Amino acid sequence: MFNVMRFNRNVRSLRRTRAIIGVFVSYGFDQLLESFNIPAPFGKRRLFRREQRVVVGLDPARRMRMAFEELGPTFIKLGQLLSTRPDLIPRSFAEEFATLQDRVPAVTFAEIRKQLQQELGGAPETLFARFEPEPLAAASIAQVHLARLQNGEEVAVKIRRPDIMGIVDTDIDILGAMAGWAERHLPAGASYDLSGVVREFARTIRREMDLAREGRTIERFRSNAAGDASLYFPRVYPELTSSGVLTQEYIRGIKVSDLEALRHAGLDCRLIAARGADAFLRQVVDHGLFHGDPHPGNIVILSGNVICLLDYGMVGHLEGKTRQFLFQLLLAVLNKAPDDLIEALDDAGLLADAATKPALRRDLAEFIDSYVDIPLRELQVGRLLSDFVDVITLYRIRLDPDLLLLVKALVGVEGMGRRLDPDFDMMTHIRPFIEAAMREKMAPGEVVKDLRSYLQSLFHLSRNLPRDLKEIVTRINRGTVKIDLEHRGLDRLITELDKSSNRLSSSLIIAALLVGSAIILNSDKGPKLFGFPFLAFMGYVVAGFIGLWLVIAIFRSGRL
Repeated sequence: MFNVMRFNRNVRSLRRTRAIIGVFVSYGFDQLLESFNIPAPFGKRRLFRREQRVVVGLDPARRMRMAFEELGPTFIKLGQLLSTRPDLIPRSFAEEFATLQDRVPAVTFAEIRKQLQQELGGAPETLFARFEPEPLAAASIAQVHLARLQNGEEVAVKIRRPDIMGIVDTDIDILGAMAGWAERHLPAGASYDLSGVVREFARTIRREMDLAREGRTIERFRSNAAGDASLYFPRVYPELTSSGVLTQEYIRGIKVSDLEALRHAGLDCRLIAARGADAFLRQVVDHGLFHGDPHPGNIVILSGNVICLLDYGMVGHLEGKTRQFLFQLLLAVLNKAPDDLIEALDDAGLLADAATKPALRRDLAEFIDSYVDIPLRELQVGRLLSDFVDVITLYRIRLDPDLLLLVKALVGVEGMGRRLDPDFDMMTHIRPFIEAAMREKMAPGEVVKDLRSYLQSLFHLSRNLPRDLKEIVTRINRGTVKIDLEHRGLDRLITELDKSSNRLSSSLIIAALLVGSAIILNSDKGPKLFGFPFLAFMGYVVAGFIGLWLVIAIFRSGRL
């Protein structure tokens, strides 16, 4: 049965694919067509004709960032995710993507009204005592409106854009296809697991679009920080919240970046910096759940030097083993022990190739030496971790994406701390957490737990090993053992061979047509056209068209 919905989605995907490639071409990334082996029978300039952007003198990272901004919500969010993955893209691209502007024209109030009715079952006038038609802010995923409840409380209503789900789904399908092409056709494509990156991105952006989930996340943060008077979290109104709408308390405070206003209000900037660092580290160490985007626009300060975090669409999760790995890294740097760094990577299962250990140890020793003469109070922990990621990226070592998100968040927290307090020292705040984590790891209870886990693994291995060996031997005796070989980097060669064989076949066809037509012409038999045998005339015409097409194709390929 014909599936109309799937057909419409495929048509949208084709149109969107053409638009995406057209934008990349207009920003000077013509090589993408050749890299992905995208067929363009009428020439890429005609197939992807777009207005050429003024990109002369702009570096590739900036041009790519501009292309992402033009392509809209999905690519803006993709760029923001990639800005936390310097293990996948060059540092210059990561830093440029971190500046992506997530500001778009607002949705009309008529569309917002319709969206609210669909999500909450009522018009704004019936749900709220007052609802401002002009948004406070408009972003690619949602926009925020100020409203007042029937009891007089001010609330911020975050409403998902009506058409965003379909746009994101179409773009994710296209990105998945492009990742597959890249893995097949680019030399290093398979080693980066680009399809896995797209799956991770799809999971992240779909979670961010679920506003009810964001509301539950705020409640989790509130529960984790129960009893901490230095933090405040906006109240969430579940009865006015759904997957497409989040209604929360409207917070009036001073932006953490407005130092003059903070001082004028009599607030203590040094205390705010210390509280912010400690609160962030408690999120990481004690709960494994941290705010993933703590930039100045998401932090306001209330009276009493109380810190309030906004926008919980991007959060990170760190398991116990990942947290221990992080502290092992920091402790190894503090102790200036490159071997401890390698041991930490090995314990985490990140060193698959033992042959790289000597070179890795040399580079890590140089990395540590670059921080030897820096006093601890001047040490920037976020920059240190970023430099460490740059080193291990050279060896294709993949870290947990949430750990990389933590590195970026830590850079932001540390930068704000230094703006608030010129004498701010992040290491002073981190050291007690490292020491506590190390003491916890060496506690008798944890040692016994690790020993028990090790013995259980050893027991299961010893119990299953004879059976597994017997199965291997049995398969060998039966001749059922199969070895799968995967070729990499040969797809381009196969494509070029296909092109060459097609051209050779076309040449043979042309030669056969010319010879056959010449024979018919000499025989002077059959029906005539313009005084020539009809079959001979048509043979020359077909041979001419094929020859002309072949010459054009050769010139367009740029290879004579």
